[in-house]
Amino acid sequence: MNSILDNISSVLNYKFHFGETIQVSIKAILILIVVLIITHYALRSIHLIASKRLKENDKNRFKTVFTFLKYFVFSIVIVSALNSSGIKVTALLAASTAIFVGIGLGMQKLFQDIISGIFILFDKTVTVNDIIEIDKKIGKITEVNLRTTKAITNDDKILVIPNNKFLSETLYNWTQNNEITRDFVDVGVAYGTDIDLVKTLLLNITKQEKAILKSPKSDVFFEDFGDSALQFRLYFFITDSFNVPLVKSNLRFKIYQTFKEQNISIPFPQRDVHVYNH
Repeated sequence: MNSILDNISSVLNYKFHFGETIQVSIKAILILIVVLIITHYALRSIHLIASKRLKENDKNRFKTVFTFLKYFVFSIVIVSALNSSGIKVTALLAASTAIFVGIGLGMQKLFQDIISGIFILFDKTVTVNDIIEIDKKIGKITEVNLRTTKAITNDDKILVIPNNKFLSETLYNWTQNNEITRDFVDVGVAYGTDIDLVKTLLLNITKQEKAILKSPKSDVFFEDFGDSALQFRLYFFITDSFNVPLVKSNLRFKIYQTFKEQNISIPFPQRDVHVYNH
């Protein structure tokens, strides 16, 4: 019996040598595997218990943050397990210094994205279904992850945004404060046109567009006296900001058709060219 135990002990204490300073025994490897398995199931249980107590909107946010915390915990556990098994982690890190420096420089952007992602999740800069504008691109947020945020554009293309952009660049969140947003369409009419009629026609046109809200009411502003036209701006309110290009297009179709029926001219810039013969 003692010989069997001695054989098992000698097998467990057998060490793999990596250079002169790094030694890893089979026992240390087994301890590390057991500790990782226990940690995995412990974190899994914590995740399940916490998720049940969260609201539906907070579950995805918690999942993303928990993923980052899980990697951090695993890193601490691995270092602690190796140290307790007699492995000199400092020697291992010292031997890999050059590699870690190279990896650190290469992953600098990655860490920026991750840190930015944590800030986004906690301060709710953007959330799922928000309509945003960034880099002159408009999209609806579909997923907020630790490194990137995904949005779908008006033409059904997926926009993958590195999270550091939300902290380093100007972001327009159209729907964070309210689902209702205001937008506008510009139109010019010829000088001499009945401006009261123009206002009435424009407001009637908004009533024909189903996507435009009845309250708050639409309004028409007399913007300016242009070089070749009187400039008006039609303001309207909608709840579906994602489809605002379609709403604007419908309005322009109706404005052009209505003005044509009412003999209201929409002028365009013109230039007179004079040719002199010498």
